[in-house]
Amino acid sequence: MTIFKHTINKQTQEEQYSTITSANRLLDVNLKELIAYKDLIRMYVKRNIVTFYKQTILGPLWFIIQPILTTVMFMFVFGNLAGISTDGIPGPLFYFAGIIIWNYFADCLNATSGTFTTNQNVFGKVYFPRLVVPVAVTISNLVKFFIQLAIFLIIYIVYAIQGIGIAPNVYIILFPLLVIMAAGLALGFGIIFSSMTTKYRDLTFLLQFGVQLWMYATPVIYPLSTMPADKQWIFQLNPMTSIIETFKYAAIGNGVFSWGWLGYSFAFMIVLLLVGIVIFNKVEKSFMDTV
Repeated sequence: MTIFKHTINKQTQEEQYSTITSANRLLDVNLKELIAYKDLIRMYVKRNIVTFYKQTILGPLWFIIQPILTTVMFMFVFGNLAGISTDGIPGPLFYFAGIIIWNYFADCLNATSGTFTTNQNVFGKVYFPRLVVPVAVTISNLVKFFIQLAIFLIIYIVYAIQGIGIAPNVYIILFPLLVIMAAGLALGFGIIFSSMTTKYRDLTFLLQFGVQLWMYATPVIYPLSTMPADKQWIFQLNPMTSIIETFKYAAIGNGVFSWGWLGYSFAFMIVLLLVGIVIFNKVEKSFMDTV
């Protein structure tokens, strides 16, 4: 299907026409078009942040309260009651190091998984690149991520002043890459689930439950080193494992770091995004018939 968009240049008063066509190839991603809609992405980012503030009493304070309460619960349940080791790292520092990255991944995944169902009214009325919505979600969630990162840095500095054995190393330069990988994995899984939920709504409930279980399969509340050496590779198959372990190793000096497994997670992210784009491009052409 081909659509002609008619506009008038206000400066020259000349009529302009743009041709909008559906992607001919499943892997077509018009990055130039996404860049052209950067103002729309910015608007969606602002809307996501403002909407969250308006719908809560405490507003952005929840960005601080939620990870702190989660850390306290982890310390009580897994640290005190279950006695799960943190490899000598203070509980608040250990748990927070895993929570901030995991929360960013989980929040992006849950939000992007509803791209088609939550935006069906807008998608049915006006054209714009559909990837604008999930991309905006991953960007807007960075606000919450950096607020929680600031809290982690405060905790980090407090323990460093107290002389707790914290040994950051040069691998901390990988931090931006780790954030990009977490965002890429969330975006990839999210657009796949968003495409599938247009037809199978039950997947929405499965995803919410699955993300909670997924966290326990990721070394957020326990160090990977506590697992039997011959079983660690099973946990490393989880692409989020090497991301969180690398961050803990780089920032705290405690964790399992492997270039091989980090490369595996990066390759997994690339393949996942490609598969997600294929499915997303296929579904966006006809999702209004099934949503």
